[in-house]
Amino acid sequence: MPENDNSELICVGVIAGAFGVRGEVRLKSFCAQPEDIETYSPLTTENGNQSFTVTINRPINTGFAAILSGVKTKEDADALRGTRLFAPRDRLPSLPDDEFYHADLIGLTVIDTGGETLGKVIMVQNHGAGDLLEIKPENGGETVLLPFTLANVPTVDLGAGRIVADPPEGLFQGKP
Repeated sequence: MPENDNSELICVGVIAGAFGVRGEVRLKSFCAQPEDIETYSPLTTENGNQSFTVTINRPINTGFAAILSGVKTKEDADALRGTRLFAPRDRLPSLPDDEFYHADLIGLTVIDTGGETLGKVIMVQNHGAGDLLEIKPENGGETVLLPFTLANVPTVDLGAGRIVADPPEGLFQGKP
């Protein structure tokens, strides 16, 4: 049984709302080269119920002003605010060995360098200063944000479904 029915879809962007009054949207790209989002078109919603061809008109402060097929009015664009857009994995470029799609990290078990389970990755966040792994601790409690750096995460083993972490002292409750 596949681990996730949507494992072949990768989130490449999100609609941030309307831009102007003619049906343009504010589009935030999660691609390494932000403008590449257009080349992965058509993009779908996570459940696959909607599909959009993307045409970027121009860069704006929060990403791009873009036209999505089927979106004709400001109201149509506003109704899509917050909609995440996905592309099939096979349309995306292959990554070097030391890079990962966020979707591949979510759900991995995190163990420390001694082999003790710390928790599971539930989300990957980026607030501008680099990726953070949000980990639900094995022993319960609040989630922990671990900077996704080589020092903190020396090994990602997708085949084994795990990450070996060397977190800063005291990051996980109950850890020395």
